[in-house]
Formats: sequence, structure tokens, C-alpha cells
Amino acid sequence: MEKIVIAIDGFSACGKSTTATAVAHLLGYTYIDTGAMYRAVTLYFLNNYIKLTDPRQVSKSLNNIELGFEHAIRQQESEIYLNGVNVSKEIREMFVTEKVSEVSALPQVREKLVTQQQKFGKRKGVVVDGRDIGTVVFPEAELKVFIVADLEIRAARRQAELLQRGQLVNLETVIRNLSKRDRLDTSRSVGPLKQAPDAHLIDTTHLTFSEQVEEVLNLATSAMLKLHQSKNHHKVKQV
Repeated sequence: MEKIVIAIDGFSACGKSTTATAVAHLLGYTYIDTGAMYRAVTLYFLNNYIKLTDPRQVSKSLNNIELGFEHAIRQQESEIYLNGVNVSKEIREMFVTEKVSEVSALPQVREKLVTQQQKFGKRKGVVVDGRDIGTVVFPEAELKVFIVADLEIRAARRQAELLQRGQLVNLETVIRNLSKRDRLDTSRSVGPLKQAPDAHLIDTTHLTFSEQVEEVLNLATSAMLKLHQSKNHHKVKQV
């Protein structure tokens, strides 16, 4: 079957990353966690006291950042490395979460990371999740999915996720953070979060994890079959 690019966009804590990871594993595809890339850059900026309001300082710092992924077989997920150091856990800390949307909105940051993401996807067979994947990074993706869920449900999921990592965060704090991120993500001037016209909308509010994975897998199967039939039809016409 023909390999495709699967672009998954949506709001924070809707289950994008976990769904994308599972779908990639089941299809034997590569998972590209763009959110982790932006978080890693945010971590670098915070650790090095980079002023987000200074374009020159931001651009200079980006030249000192090298990102890479390695697949963790046991966890069936990708681990991200910042300048050779595994920062997969550190980038999920609340102090990074509170700043990542501001960093993601910087044009220089988006330009650098979008270019890198597009290089990752040239070989097809990738599942990519983020906020502008289907609209900016891979507008020609064979399958686009846009995931949403109620704010309260998303906040409860994020709180549980943080608790699993040993971080006890008040639910109201999580709700405020998600609301702020939603506002910043949808209103930024470069690559704002929005549903592509040809994206399939999935509301995960009342779906189990297995159900949302199955829904994306079904859409992927249909997209791959459609691409296969299209190529065969093109070959027949040429003959």
C-alpha cells in the first residue's frame, strides 16, 4: 500500500500526540512530534535567558540549536534530543508549558522548525501532529485530521498527565493555561491554529483512546486506498 503523510492538528490536551504515536506505531510510520520541537526550543530559550522581544538574539540562538529524534522501543514513542541531550521529560515541565505558545508564535522559530519538519516528511510514511501541520507544514498531506474536545475534559486529562509525571497542579491553573494557549495559538500572525478545509474533524470529548486511534486508522486506510487507486488509474490511462 502507498505510504502517505498524516497531518494531525488540534488544541492542547485533545490527545493529538498520544493518538499520533499509536497510529504511527500501528502503521509502521515515523512519528514527528512537532510540539516537542517547539518545547525544546522554548527550554533552550528559558535556560539561556533569551529575550523573546529581541529578534536578533532569537535568530542568533536558533543557530545554536540542534534537534533530533530517537525511537524508544519500550515506550513505543520518540524521544527528543536538544544539542545531544535527551530532554523528553524536561520539556513537559509546567514552566516550559507556560511559555511554549509565546515562543511558537515567533516567526523566526516557526520558519526554522517548519523547514526541518518538511524535510522529515519528504519520504512519506510519517504521522505529524501540531497546530499548523495541515495548513502550513504539509498542505498537500493525503490525510488531515483536526482534533477538538471540551476545555474541562482537556484540563482534566492534562492534570492527570502531569500527575503521572509527579507534578501536582491545581485544575483551575491548568484550565487558565489551556485557555491562554488556545487564545495565543488561534490568534498568532504566523501559522495560526485552524482547521484546514479538507481536514476531518474528530471530537474526542466522549471518545476513549482506542476509539480515537481507530477512527484515525480508518481514515488513513481510506486515504491510502484512494491514493493507490488513483495511481493505478493514472497508469492505465498512460498505457
